[in-house]
Amino acid sequence: MNAGPDEPARRERQEISGDRDDMSDTDEELVARSIAGDTDSFNQLILRWERPIYALAYRQTGREEDARDIVQDAFLRAFRALPGFKGEAKFSSWLYRITLNLCRDFLRRTRRAPFLPAPEGMDVTELAPAGAAREETVEDVVSRKDLSRHVARAMGRLPEEQRSAILLKEYHGLTFQEIAELQGVPLSTVKTRLYQGLTVLRRELDRRGSGPARAEGRRP
Repeated sequence: MNAGPDEPARRERQEISGDRDDMSDTDEELVARSIAGDTDSFNQLILRWERPIYALAYRQTGREEDARDIVQDAFLRAFRALPGFKGEAKFSSWLYRITLNLCRDFLRRTRRAPFLPAPEGMDVTELAPAGAAREETVEDVVSRKDLSRHVARAMGRLPEEQRSAILLKEYHGLTFQEIAELQGVPLSTVKTRLYQGLTVLRRELDRRGSGPARAEGRRP
């Protein structure tokens, strides 16, 4: 895989929505044929999900080499465990769960904090205290970048359940139902985790006085 960290981030939302390399076979059909011994069908699953899985691993580790290793391990584990896959959850949710577990083990083993940059398409200033300036100046641009760093640090301090819910919803575009299936919890629990996580982020940013509002307060 030759894609850099930005390429999967640009394409993953399109891929997750179902438009993946114009492949007409469903995941369920490919899984069934893979279980029956058709290795080409599993290779199609790899081609279909390699980029979003790589993006997930990269956002957790922050290093291309580590992300590639986790992707290879994730698909290897999925292939070996495929005969036991019951289809109670979507294949993609199952694969995300394998990848998240590998990322968690990697971070614990290396004692590194999650990378977690601010997600594409998410305006981090929405998390900032009220009163942010409407017209962005150079000072605001600097403040926005500083705010993104604070968001990343605050995300890394969240409990794993809340962090994963935000990661999957805001970074990877999964629905609440898909996250519930992935985490094995009721839909209401996912919504609660997301709400609590975002509330903590806003409180942390408010405590630090980060964002354009702070820059506004410095102006004469």
